[in-house]
Amino acid sequence: MTKASRQPMLLGTALMFLAAGTLFGCKDSFLTDAAAAQGVLDQSVLANSAGVEGNLIAAYRSLDYTNGVGGSQCSAASDWCWASVPSDDAYKGTEPSDFTALNDIELFHWNTGLADGVLNDKWKAIYEGVSRTNATLQLMAQVVKDKPAEISAANQAGIKGEAYFLRAHYMFEAYKIFGNVPYLREADTDLRKAAENKAAVGADILKDLDVAIANLGDTPRNGQVGRATKWTATAYKGKVLMYLGQYANALPILKSVVASGKYSLQPSFDQVWTGFKAYENGPETIFAYQASANDGEPNGNNANYGERLNFPHSGSPFGCCGFHQPSQNLVNFFKTDAAGLPLALSDPANWNSDNQDLRAAVTGNMNFDPRLDWTAGRNGVPFKDWGAHDSTWIRNIPNGGTYSAKKNVHEKASGAQSSVGWVNTQLNSVNIHILRYADILLLLAEAEVQTGDLANAMIHTNMVRTRAAVKAQGPGTSSANIAVPINDPSITWAKYVINPYPATYFVDAATALKTVKTERRLELAMEGQRFFDLKRWGEMQTTMAGYFNGVGGGNEKSRRLWFNSAELPVAKHDNYPIPVTQVELSKVNGEVRVPQNTGW
Repeated sequence: MTKASRQPMLLGTALMFLAAGTLFGCKDSFLTDAAAAQGVLDQSVLANSAGVEGNLIAAYRSLDYTNGVGGSQCSAASDWCWASVPSDDAYKGTEPSDFTALNDIELFHWNTGLADGVLNDKWKAIYEGVSRTNATLQLMAQVVKDKPAEISAANQAGIKGEAYFLRAHYMFEAYKIFGNVPYLREADTDLRKAAENKAAVGADILKDLDVAIANLGDTPRNGQVGRATKWTATAYKGKVLMYLGQYANALPILKSVVASGKYSLQPSFDQVWTGFKAYENGPETIFAYQASANDGEPNGNNANYGERLNFPHSGSPFGCCGFHQPSQNLVNFFKTDAAGLPLALSDPANWNSDNQDLRAAVTGNMNFDPRLDWTAGRNGVPFKDWGAHDSTWIRNIPNGGTYSAKKNVHEKASGAQSSVGWVNTQLNSVNIHILRYADILLLLAEAEVQTGDLANAMIHTNMVRTRAAVKAQGPGTSSANIAVPINDPSITWAKYVINPYPATYFVDAATALKTVKTERRLELAMEGQRFFDLKRWGEMQTTMAGYFNGVGGGNEKSRRLWFNSAELPVAKHDNYPIPVTQVELSKVNGEVRVPQNTGW
């Protein structure tokens, strides 16, 4: 959705949801019994086209953390709490005494009371989104029945398609995080519904996406960028099929997205995560939370609220809060060899051996993939156009290391920063990518490897890698030199050496799959993907054991001493535990309808 058209609808989100709660009994927890209706809006106010559209916008708003529902930043659209912090990509960061629940998530102590609290926040946020999509469908059915001419047939189809797509997205979140969960639909009257097993949830997500594909058009409804289209839903279906391990079924779906011509890679990597309006909702964006700043909301709550903790701390221009810091393992992973290929592939015994702060003063002659300095803030290296990152920007170096998250941060010259809100310097309108075209290309390459087409897998993987070589972080003294060619003489903090993979990296399926997985980590680092990828590949336990105890010549237990108290993940960690509150609320006549996941 364009910002101009979306702002007034977002401002009405709280009221629209209050109305949805009045009509359909939505509560703080989706499993609780409906209470007496509260609020001033009633059916006579909402039973029209505007009311239906407002409920749908409220469903989109649930993509990211909203303090109107409560909870925490672990409800963020990016899933940084659930897929970066418990992976080898990132530390929780900041200091041990801040947001201590995340200490337990990072250390795989997921059955503590603190961990249960943030898991319940995410559960509520997921089902808040489901509730709003179902409320939209219920209200539309009522309006169509009572006022047949109120909503055109085309808009009925579009609204249905968008709602089904959003419900599929929220249920995919539940699938990735909890596994065995209830699947709530608009016709359900008893919300204390029995959980389905993970396979059934996956199958139902595909059914919802098929309905979305059948009802949505090729372009966003009303011309509002950000709304789901047929191709948004098709791309999402391809991703879900990959998570289900249905590679042969995913292959034609992913191919159709590429063949459609609806999407392409941004010309350079700096244009992907950015506050500049010229690149917002560019050709690479398939589905994103549409963050909005300076839109009239007095507290900046429509901005990147779920990411607001993930900025450098008090010595920086942002002032807070130092969470989600890139790990030493991740920074080392961006090293390249003399041929411009990942050291993790060409020297698997030693790529992770560097324990020092890889600051500009020591890396001027070291080879790196240029995506490193779009992903992690390093001391002495320009931080977009905010000046050089330095150690005063780090809240607690022994706890979080020396690097800062960077993708979510706006450029100073972009004008994306909020002018209102608590610590407004960490609020911005940088859209949060949930699905982008590079992700689809790499999923396609993976499907091609799994089905024997190694030649095309190499082509699609190298499309992503070639784009990475176009621009690197520049001096950032003006908007014109934030991004410069990778061999620009102004670059003194690294040697950016990156080249396409040669055929030897796709010589057989095992080698090709390792190559695609490596490229996937490099491209999507710190984007809330890594832990879920490791789980679906069946590599989470071994990868995290290596992360803690030793891989590539280094280990995190010697770098961050608190990891000595970490649990080594086992089979039960393939699903997060169901929040205790939700297990209890699911009981009907003493029967638990949402049982705890195995092992918890």
